[in-house]
Amino acid sequence: MRVSLIQIDVDPAETVEARRERVAELVRGQMGSDLVVLPELWTVGAFAADLFTIEAEPVDGRTAEVMSAAALDAGVWLHAGSIPERASDGEIYNTSLLFSPDGELRHTYRKIHRFGFDTGEAALMSAGETIVTAELPGGAVLGLATCYDLRFPELFRLLVDAGAGILVIPAGWPERRREHWTLLARARAVESQAYVLAVGTAGTHGGLRLAGHSIAVDPWGAVLAEAGHDEEVLTVDLDPALIAKTRADFPVLRDRLLGLPTPPRPAPPR
Repeated sequence: MRVSLIQIDVDPAETVEARRERVAELVRGQMGSDLVVLPELWTVGAFAADLFTIEAEPVDGRTAEVMSAAALDAGVWLHAGSIPERASDGEIYNTSLLFSPDGELRHTYRKIHRFGFDTGEAALMSAGETIVTAELPGGAVLGLATCYDLRFPELFRLLVDAGAGILVIPAGWPERRREHWTLLARARAVESQAYVLAVGTAGTHGGLRLAGHSIAVDPWGAVLAEAGHDEEVLTVDLDPALIAKTRADFPVLRDRLLGLPTPPRPAPPR
């Protein structure tokens, strides 16, 4: 299974529409891959909170139109990163879009864990509430997560329990916490015994330099490929059979003890 990860430079001087068209051409250039993955909120920038409301669009809006055509032209499954989605009830979500090679929007995932500690995304966007997996031809099952979700291992346990063996994580991760990005990506791979495809953005937006360093990790935690700071395309070959083999050879997931009682909180000191 061939996968291309497109690390996009989100330049505030580039218009949203120009970036859509440019990225569509990058996707078309990945013909021959089975799956292509884009970063989080690449149309506006993950830290450009002032644009979330201005550029919010429905899941069948302009970005979906352009990405659907690109997926069809390239003949690939396209995880088109995420967009600021304006839902029918007026709420805004950080929503990922997954297209099939015929250009059909097959799955959406609304980011569950919003970053910002009551500011930015956490203040402007609503939280998703649904775990999403997607089975591709050949039996590979994707588990969908986004950026800050990476810090919450319980989400990935649920994805594994739902059958996921390839964890796809578009992000807009800041440079100042880059070591956390690569550490957590490898940790999620090791503990889930799954491939991790973590795709970030490059450049500077919202006043922050982004980490880049998109990374593909195998079920043993080995790094298959890692990007630098600039716009870059990584192409890696995955062996879906390695997921089952890893889990059979080292059956750690079988030994989980679930349903333990929650211990009482200690009494406050007097």
